[in-house]
Amino acid sequence: MRNGAKIGIAGGVFVVVAGGVGYGAYNLWNGLNGSGGGSGGSTGTTQAAPARTGPPTADEISGTAKDFLAAWAKGDASAAAQLTNDAADAQPLLAGYRADAHVTRVTLTPGAATGAQVPFTVRATVSFEGSTKPWSYASSLSVVRGVTTGRALVDWDPSVVHPDLKKGETLTTGEAESAPIKAVDRSGAVLTKEKYPSLGPVLDALRQKYGDKAGGKPGVETYIGADGSADSDAPAKTLLTLSKGTPALLHTTLDARTQAAAEGAVKKFGESSVVAVKASTGEIRAVANNRSDSFNAAMQGTLAPGSTMKIMTAAMLINNGLASEKSPILCPVSVTWQSQTFHNLDNFSIPGGTLEQSFARSCNTAFIKPLGRFSEHHIAADSALPDTAKKYFGIGSVWNVGVPTFDGSVPQAAGPNTAAAMIGQGQVQMNPLNMASVTATARSGAFRQPVIVPRSLIGGALATAQPLPYNTAQQLRDMMHTTATAGYGTGTAAMAGVGGYKGAKTGSAEVDAQGKSNSWFAGFSDDLAAAAVVQSGGHGGDAAGPVVAAVLAAGS
Repeated sequence: MRNGAKIGIAGGVFVVVAGGVGYGAYNLWNGLNGSGGGSGGSTGTTQAAPARTGPPTADEISGTAKDFLAAWAKGDASAAAQLTNDAADAQPLLAGYRADAHVTRVTLTPGAATGAQVPFTVRATVSFEGSTKPWSYASSLSVVRGVTTGRALVDWDPSVVHPDLKKGETLTTGEAESAPIKAVDRSGAVLTKEKYPSLGPVLDALRQKYGDKAGGKPGVETYIGADGSADSDAPAKTLLTLSKGTPALLHTTLDARTQAAAEGAVKKFGESSVVAVKASTGEIRAVANNRSDSFNAAMQGTLAPGSTMKIMTAAMLINNGLASEKSPILCPVSVTWQSQTFHNLDNFSIPGGTLEQSFARSCNTAFIKPLGRFSEHHIAADSALPDTAKKYFGIGSVWNVGVPTFDGSVPQAAGPNTAAAMIGQGQVQMNPLNMASVTATARSGAFRQPVIVPRSLIGGALATAQPLPYNTAQQLRDMMHTTATAGYGTGTAAMAGVGGYKGAKTGSAEVDAQGKSNSWFAGFSDDLAAAAVVQSGGHGGDAAGPVVAAVLAAGS
C-alpha cells in the first residue's frame, strides 16, 4: 500500500484516503496498473513488449481511469497528468485543484464505463480563510490509445476536472471577481437564473460589469475564470458560494412576463434563440436561448439571417428608386449573377407581381434581379447594401448594449456574394438581437440602439443612425403587415394568434453540410419587435415563427 494511506469501505466501495484526500474505486490498486502503462507487472528481466495498437480494451479503460482518479485524489498532479495524452496541459489544472480551488478533501467514484467513456462523481470539501463548504458534481473521462507509446491514456480535456471548464480557464476559490447583483425587471420583479435559466450568461455579464459599480460587496466563491493565457472579457462563472457578499440592486429593461414567454417558447425547439425589443426605445424586453451549450447566441451569435435580410434590402431598393411597394417587379424562377444561379423555394414565380407580393412570399429572385440595373442608376453594387445597413439600421456600428454583443455585419462583397447578401446569405452575419433591432427600426422608422440596462448606467456613447425616410418606413411596415396577414403571406400562419398592428418577415438560411436550413423569423406587434432563429429548423414560419409569435403575444 502507499505510505500513509488508510483503507476504508464506504457503501460497498473501497475508499483510499491519503493526505486528506481520497478516491472511490471498484477496488484497491497498488501503484499504477500495467494496462494503463504505469508501473506494475512481474519482476525479473523481460523483453520489452511491442506497443499495443487498436482501441483500448475494457480492462485498460477501467484500470487507466482508476489509476488517474487515484493519483488526482491523492493530490499527485504529476502522476495523474502522466496518465493523460497531454501532460503539459493537464498538470497545472490538476495541481490547481488543491492550490487554487482550495479543495481540501475529495472522493472520486467511477461509474460503469460506456465504451471508452467513464463517468465519475465528485464529492469534495472546499475551505478558504475559515469558510468551508461541501461541493459535489458529476463529470466523465475517456480513455484512448497513445499515438506514440501505445499506452491507454486519459484523453485530456479541462472538462474532466469540471464539466464547465474549457481550455484557457481555471478553477479558483477566493473573493469573487465582482459583487453579486439582485437584478430586477422594469417593474421591480426579481430576475434569477433559477426562474429564468436563459438569463444565466446575461446575469453573469451584468454582474461582472455592474456589480461593484452599483454598490455591491464581493463574497467568497469557487468560480471558473480565465487562466491569463489570453485576453478574455468573459464573466466568471460561479460554481460554489462559500460566503455570500452584499448584492447590488440592478435595474434592467427586461420584462418578466415577456421573458417567461420567451423561455417557454424556445424550450419547444432545440438550438433556438430569441430577443424582443421595444421598438420606440430600443429597450430589450426578453432574451432566451435553448442550446446544448451556455453560449448567448441570441446576442452574440453570427449566422446568415436568410430572407429576414430583405427588410434592409427592400429599404435599399426603395431609397434608390429601384422599386416601391406597389410597383411591378420581376420574380422569375431563377436568376444568375456573376455566374451563380439563385432559385426561389420550390422554384415558384410571380408573373406580373409587385414588390409587396415578392416580399410577402419571399421571392429571392425579385431582390437579386435589380442588381442588373445598378450601373444605370450609378449605384455601387458592392456597397449599396452595407451603406444602407449602417446608415439607417445601425448595423456595422459598435453597439454599447450593457453586455457583450455581436452587432451584425454586412460587409462589402464582390461577385456572387453581392447577390447572396441581398437575400441574407453569403458573408452577412446576424443574430436575433440584430434582427429584432432591424425589425424595430422598420416599425418605428428610426434606429434606437438596443440596451438592457438604463442608459444612465451604461456610460459612453450609444450607436446612432439616421431615421429612415418616412415613405420608406411606411412601405416597410405595409409589406411586413401584408406578410403577417395576407393569405399568401409566409408569416400569416405563425402570426395568426398575435393581436395589434402586426408585421413579419420569414427567412430560411442555407448552411453548408447542414441537412435543413436555419429557420428565421422577425415580427412586430404594436410597439414590440422580436426575432428568432432555430438552427436546422427549416422554413422560417415553421419553427422560428411560433417562437416569435409566443413572445409578441405575451408582451403586446
